Amino acid sequence: MSFKEEFARYEWDDVRESIYSKTAADVQRALISPKRTLEDFKALISPSAEAFLEPMAKLSHQLTQKRFGKTIQMYVPLYLSNECTNICTYCGFSLDNKVRRRTLTDTEILQEMEVIKSMGYEHVLLVTGEANQTVHVAYFKKVLEMIRPHFAQVSMEVQPLDQHEYEELIPLGLHSVLVYQETYHQDDYRKHHPKGKKANFNYRLETPDRLGKAGIHKMGLGVLIGLEDWRTDSFFTALHLHYLEKKYWQTRYSLSFPRLRPFSGGLEPKVEMNDRELVQLICAYRIFNEEVELSLSTRESEKFRNHCIQLGVTSISAGSKTNPGGYAVEPESLEQFEISDDRSPAEIAQMIRGAGYEAVWKDWDAGLILNE
Repeated sequence: MSFKEEFARYEWDDVRESIYSKTAADVQRALISPKRTLEDFKALISPSAEAFLEPMAKLSHQLTQKRFGKTIQMYVPLYLSNECTNICTYCGFSLDNKVRRRTLTDTEILQEMEVIKSMGYEHVLLVTGEANQTVHVAYFKKVLEMIRPHFAQVSMEVQPLDQHEYEELIPLGLHSVLVYQETYHQDDYRKHHPKGKKANFNYRLETPDRLGKAGIHKMGLGVLIGLEDWRTDSFFTALHLHYLEKKYWQTRYSLSFPRLRPFSGGLEPKVEMNDRELVQLICAYRIFNEEVELSLSTRESEKFRNHCIQLGVTSISAGSKTNPGGYAVEPESLEQFEISDDRSPAEIAQMIRGAGYEAVWKDWDAGLILNE
């Protein structure tokens, strides 16, 4: 059995109706419940919960402090390639976006790495487009062998792979894999992915199962907010997380909640999510699951990220470049999407300290000391 069978038990419209029918009494029950269910999560992301944002934020803060302490993990993406064989309506790397493509060479990767290390980073996220003929498993093996000695933690956000391919990469230092479904609405998924291997909804849906069977240390889930109703998509993300935690209990999990950002030729969001609604979602995830890591990228504004540090977020990026070579080799090359918060890692670390937290560059180092 995979998540595909669990997913098939739910109808999108029924879930949406259930969320929007939740009452204030349902929200109050969810807030005082000693153990929250998926029905409680529906209440926490419902329109009725908007009136409870203050108690939700307070509880989210308390639960995060209890589990993670006053630490925020720092990470940075390293874009290796913008080559892609998929057409995705929302992405700057889409095959139909006529731009110059590049995949970093060994020398260029070392140049990028040198800049990232100078910023203080020990956690790097490797990112590529999805181009199996260029950025394939052999390429990933080479890159992992090259950079693993220089970083405490290496994560990847690349095309979904088969189980045996993940099993080949994990011994080389692959710690985490991020694989976002983009949207769990199958009809809209097809609309936004008309060509390429990514058009296979079920193959992507079952990627976390393959990761779990391969024994990955941590995996990241999420949807691209703006493609469909964010409340319904977020429920299916929580459902997916709930399933995975029960089946692959030795794996750690993280969630991201990226909002659609402009790119060259961009797509307007089908559904807008305002800042208060994103705060509601962050708090709902934390109240539903005390163990999951919550990550906030530079897609969000400086002001928003400053205020979210104490809400439940546990990791944050800074100084990010979303183009291959963006740190040193070719800063002006095509970006996957526009960032909003362009402050340096040092400035973000200072902001984190100013909020009374510690910026952690190695999650197995300072964080462990604080918990002793």
